[in-house]
Amino acid sequence: MASAGMNHHAGAVTAAKYQIRALHDATTVTVYQAYSPEIGLPAAAVGSFPSRWKRDRMTWIKPSFLWMMYRCGWGTKAGQETVLAVRITRQGFDWCLAQACLSHYQPGLHTDRAGWRRDLKRAPTRVQWDPERDLHLKPLPQRSLQLGLAGEAAQRYADEWIVSITDVTERAREIQRLIRSGDDRAAEQLLPDEQPYPAADGLLDRLVPRRP
Repeated sequence: MASAGMNHHAGAVTAAKYQIRALHDATTVTVYQAYSPEIGLPAAAVGSFPSRWKRDRMTWIKPSFLWMMYRCGWGTKAGQETVLAVRITRQGFDWCLAQACLSHYQPGLHTDRAGWRRDLKRAPTRVQWDPERDLHLKPLPQRSLQLGLAGEAAQRYADEWIVSITDVTERAREIQRLIRSGDDRAAEQLLPDEQPYPAADGLLDRLVPRRP
């Protein structure tokens, strides 16, 4: 299942608390989403989202496979039964980061709350950092990037940046079965090889909360 980028995982996360880790190559980065079969199956079949996918709504993309598994319950939660690995251009991903505003007010990054609210309202993308998850979906000290796309960003994501869409639902459920059977080693072999993403200097300066 090479097209989905499923290989060896990097193992225990020991990197900086705020760092993007993702499956990526020289030109693309893989993000994950989960949808109902009515959206997910045709998206994977043709490599683009169907007409019922609303471009005027905010959509969240996640570079962390295990965080997506935490969010969708390994593809068992209602409306999230189809797990998609979406390869997008790094150019588009970097554009989203460059245009993003942190989803919560952070003293030291924002002048004041009013200015942050204005920036958030104008920004086509927003970033939030949630606890990364281990193989058993328990929280880790490190944070995982969630990227919300609205307006121009959502439209360009759907119409310009997607390179491929792969249905990885069965792989997700196989990993879950292995974990339940106590075979963590085999489960880890099926995880994507997520490595630190080489964000350009300064790209995350406005998106990483500072220590008080």
